[in-house]
Amino acid sequence: MEQAITLSQFNRRIVDAMATPALRSVWVTAETVDVRVSNGHMYMELIEKDDAGATVARIGASIWASNLARLNAVFFAATGSRIASGMKVMVRASATFHAVYGLRAVISDINPEYTLGDLLRRRREILARLAAEGVADMNRSLPAPRPLLRVAVVSAPGAAGLGDFLHQLASTPARLRFTTRFFEATMQGDRAPRSIIAALERVAEHADELDAVVIIRGGGATSDLATLDNYDLAANVAQFPLPVIVGVGHERDTTVLDAVAWMSVKTPTAAAEWLIARGTDELDALRRLAAETARLSAARLGAALRSIDYMAAQLPQLAAAHIMRGHARLDAAAREIPLLAAQSMAQRRQRLAALADLIEALSPAATLRRGYSVLRVDGHAVTSPEQIAPGATVEATMAGGKTNLKHI
Repeated sequence: MEQAITLSQFNRRIVDAMATPALRSVWVTAETVDVRVSNGHMYMELIEKDDAGATVARIGASIWASNLARLNAVFFAATGSRIASGMKVMVRASATFHAVYGLRAVISDINPEYTLGDLLRRRREILARLAAEGVADMNRSLPAPRPLLRVAVVSAPGAAGLGDFLHQLASTPARLRFTTRFFEATMQGDRAPRSIIAALERVAEHADELDAVVIIRGGGATSDLATLDNYDLAANVAQFPLPVIVGVGHERDTTVLDAVAWMSVKTPTAAAEWLIARGTDELDALRRLAAETARLSAARLGAALRSIDYMAAQLPQLAAAHIMRGHARLDAAAREIPLLAAQSMAQRRQRLAALADLIEALSPAATLRRGYSVLRVDGHAVTSPEQIAPGATVEATMAGGKTNLKHI
């Protein structure tokens, strides 16, 4: 039987085998996931996918601090982005093997002209399509609910992110009373987009009873979050009738949902903190309004009471003054009545005298005195010569008396 060797001896053989030029300073194309910086070094995983999107290769990779600043600057100058998860990159890498930490690719250079990764390109394509359809900003343009206390929660049951969200929401110092309704959905894998859309459709059936909807899940590998970069899901969120708050992933993770939702935060806990902060601001505003209302009411009431006291003090004096003015008007009227009566009587006597003079001037006697006479035949006044027959006796009345005349 062949003699066994120790694990460290076996690992040294691997290290020796890694010294081949074929694994040293080689240009490699891959997609970055789980990019993070720690102690000045950048760590990530490089993956390769087949046409169906399945991962067919994966290796851990590092950019040591001595190269990181230079590579980040070169990459940003060419692409406008920092090295991050979800990018397809071309890197110069050397395979290394540590006896304790295992196999790793150490990156010494990057080709910034290589196109951005499929994830970033897909997000841009989805956002461009939504913008062309005129729906990209619809959810973000919804008015802010006031107050925002009735919340639909779309998440996977039992998820740690869901527990963090509900615990944070229940421990508000301001004692805000949030009402949450849970809508179950698969939050990772290929089934996630369709499952989240189905949950949102159920939420929409209760839209009148809710203020907003929160989509939450914890972090994880960026390659897992990539399933949320889905056009149908993004279009559904962009056009949803309630404000959508997205709290998906950790600080370094973003999805296309972050760009179309009404509000985007980094984690489920951050979503709860945002709701609490908004509710606290609303409560503080109400308290300020209540205090101002009380202040104005007290000022108005005080002014009214002072006015009542003033009127109560003035009322007896005003009543006495009013009575005195009434007596004075009555005394003046009493003094004026005889004078007014005498003036009225004199005016009436003058009018009667004028009427008597007019009647006298128009009387038959006055007419006769002016030289006129009245002729009568058989007692009837003569107004025409044809009324006097030949030989008739005519009676003539004049101012001085009467006489009979014989008509020839």
